[in-house]
Amino acid sequence: MPERKPPGMPSGHWVDEQIRRATERGEFDNLPGAGKPLANHDPHDEDWWVRQKVAEEDIPSDVFLPPSLLLRKEVAALPDTVRDLADEAAVRAAVREVNQRIAEHIRLPKGPPIPVGPADVEAVVAQWRAARAAESGDGGLGARATSPGEGSTSGLAERGRSHPGQANEAQQVAQPQPQPRRRRWFRRR
Repeated sequence: MPERKPPGMPSGHWVDEQIRRATERGEFDNLPGAGKPLANHDPHDEDWWVRQKVAEEDIPSDVFLPPSLLLRKEVAALPDTVRDLADEAAVRAAVREVNQRIAEHIRLPKGPPIPVGPADVEAVVAQWRAARAAESGDGGLGARATSPGEGSTSGLAERGRSHPGQANEAQQVAQPQPQPRRRRWFRRR
């Protein structure tokens, strides 16, 4: 036990002297957390110890998310997940497996009610094809050969030149349809 502060000596000087003596004796050597900043604990945060334990144990933060948010994150990361798969059947199987888990979650939800929709298989396959085409450098021609007019309005217009009856179809597809006017929830007086 350290001696008492001598009368007449200022407290600050006495404390500094005690710290200096302890440092000379080596009492502050090899302490845990030496050289690290002190944790800034919020006095109103009741879960500070949980955050500290998670940081110490290197636990990923996804473990604490509700299942619906985990599924949403998985759907968002699906293009990156399927990028390394070898063929289209494997991509479709991976998307189908995620969609089965989403359907299971919709039937028996766990956690907060956060809406999760199924992944669009065709969109994921199209992204996979585009990524494969970009890797191979063929500009998408090797991934899928499209026939003229498939998936574009310019092809309809080209076909419309040869058949006059289809020209109107191409113009209708190219022009956006006007939206019906929204009804107000209140009445004007």
